[in-house]
Amino acid sequence: MKVLAIDPGYDRLGIAVLEKQNNKEIALFSACVTTDKKKTAGERLAHIGEEIKNAIMKWKPDALATETLFLFSNQKTAFRVAEARGVILYEAARAGLPAFEYTPLQIKIAVTGYGRSDKRQVTDMVIKLVALPPRKRLDDEYDALAIGLTCLAMEKFSTY
Repeated sequence: MKVLAIDPGYDRLGIAVLEKQNNKEIALFSACVTTDKKKTAGERLAHIGEEIKNAIMKWKPDALATETLFLFSNQKTAFRVAEARGVILYEAARAGLPAFEYTPLQIKIAVTGYGRSDKRQVTDMVIKLVALPPRKRLDDEYDALAIGLTCLAMEKFSTY
């Protein structure tokens, strides 16, 4: 089972591809995609769509997993992230992939066993659960890996 996991964002989004092999989660790929702030909103969303489409074509996942939208104090940010999520879900549907969505609480419980874990605790557990080559990663990338781990832990994938 191979999952394309996306931490949705408008300025930056985390992308990870994880696979379960012999009951062990393996990270095949992870990255943080940024959009150019000098581009229009439409161009930035198109860039996100292209990145998702390319990841689907390259990695041929069996499913897509993403985080549900949670409340933001900044409405403009919430709208932009919602638009990015729409592009992400559109690309999954276009490719015929089932899309799974998880709340931040579900992700924290799946990865750390505790729903009130902070970002550092989630990141530390991701590092312990998945062998990653040493390099600097942004939070968005670790979040995508956590979303992928959640999907592999929660879904049975017996029909895929």
